[in-house]
Amino acid sequence: MTGIIPTVDQVDELHRRICPSQAAWDLIHTHCVIVATLARQLARRRNALFMRRCTLPDDAPERGGRPESRFLVPPTGGVTGGTIPPRLIDEHLVVIGGLLHDIGTYRVLASDGSDGEQLRFDGPRYIRHGLLGYEYLLEQGVDESVAEFARNHTGVGLTKERVEAQGLALPPADYVPVNLEQETVMVADKYHSKSVPPRFLTAEAYARKAARFGEDNRRQWLDLVAAYGEPDVDAMARRYDMTLNR
Repeated sequence: MTGIIPTVDQVDELHRRICPSQAAWDLIHTHCVIVATLARQLARRRNALFMRRCTLPDDAPERGGRPESRFLVPPTGGVTGGTIPPRLIDEHLVVIGGLLHDIGTYRVLASDGSDGEQLRFDGPRYIRHGLLGYEYLLEQGVDESVAEFARNHTGVGLTKERVEAQGLALPPADYVPVNLEQETVMVADKYHSKSVPPRFLTAEAYARKAARFGEDNRRQWLDLVAAYGEPDVDAMARRYDMTLNR
């Protein structure tokens, strides 16, 4: 470890240094707060299953048993389903990573809202927001283990093969989570969109979006949903007074 693991206050300062307008803060920082909240819920659910692993029967769905079986562990923080992870997930790191994962999107705004116009992203450059966020965080002295949350959260994991096959405007490389914490944030990110206006998505709604990039992409998402469970996005949409795409 050569850099800092920022505190929540330091995370906000990192956003302030790069944020060009109040409108950009309201959209991007709020999205990061939402994703961090969802990621903590998902991590807490899997940790609850991990702590119960010794008391769950072998045929419990949390252990890969029949999906039609009754879930033995009640919902955790609104999250239902999920499977036992191989280890406990670091909930604090998940929150910090969630708060920083989309910090690079400030650098792909075509209209930043500072002139009173509606925020608008630069579509062709948007795919670079994860890499730009990673580079920015390293420049600010953030440890790579945290900066990687920005680099490795796009879609359901961008492999080098997918980058090359789709001709994406990224250096050919793997942009995929390297641990459970990064994967948790990547999954949580799919339940909320920074569209203008922003909105929440159900797992099914994102599955339809993922299918646009191929059946393998959709199946990969559904496997992640099975592993992490589903958060109560209805409650989150009501809490933030946002639309929910079902």
